[in-house]
Amino acid sequence: MPAPKADADKNAPLPGANSFTEGQAKSRLESNGYSNVGALKKDDNGVWKGTATHSGAQVNVSVDYRGNITRN
Repeated sequence: MPAPKADADKNAPLPGANSFTEGQAKSRLESNGYSNVGALKKDDNGVWKGTATHSGAQVNVSVDYRGNITRN
């Protein structure tokens, strides 16, 4: 598994074969300041997607195969 990156790639989330489990993706989010991580689902591009809380706001989050975290 590639080492997680602290700073997201500017093109993230990147499609690719994701070897993260749901638990690992959740831990990655939590270690980067996200809480209340909802159920994550892996899409057809290998990107884990779900919801979480960050800085008091509910946001949609994605974790790609490189460990990049994006939100919108």
